[in-house]
Amino acid sequence: MARLRAASAYRRLKRSYTRKSKVRAKSYIKSTPQNKIVRYVMGNKRNSFPCRVDLISLEDMNLRHNAIEAGRRVASNYLEKTLNRENFKLEIRTHPHHILRENPLATGAGADRFQEGMTRAFGKPIGLAARVKKGKILVSVYVNEKGTEEAKRALKKVSHKYPMRTTIRVSKP
Repeated sequence: MARLRAASAYRRLKRSYTRKSKVRAKSYIKSTPQNKIVRYVMGNKRNSFPCRVDLISLEDMNLRHNAIEAGRRVASNYLEKTLNRENFKLEIRTHPHHILRENPLATGAGADRFQEGMTRAFGKPIGLAARVKKGKILVSVYVNEKGTEEAKRALKKVSHKYPMRTTIRVSKP
């Protein structure tokens, strides 16, 4: 299987390009890649907790679905070990809708004979991304007062998985 391209290739927010064609069947992306995010809400979904700890974006950026899933797994594993499953609620607040495309170029001997270069370079779908704006809440953790420090540590671990600058905010209603 081919390796993933670096996130820097898709990081910047650009206006979505949609191919327009005289033939209607060629005017849209025909398939959507599978979303890698398994769950959006984890932990104790029934209880209401007094404190909310948020991870907030400080930049505009595309955030790929595999990075969101990596952050979710790190946070849920850490919180389950430290707080137990009944003492927190973890919520992923970003949803990937933007389809990322790639025009793979052939390499090796004789590649120039069958490669088309930039002719028909619309690209094939390779992944999904969430279009994140500055100030958007990425992940929320709901905990009791004594669990806020553990929630902050969990969100700090999540921020290392994301290719952007983030901040953590604690709010009590």
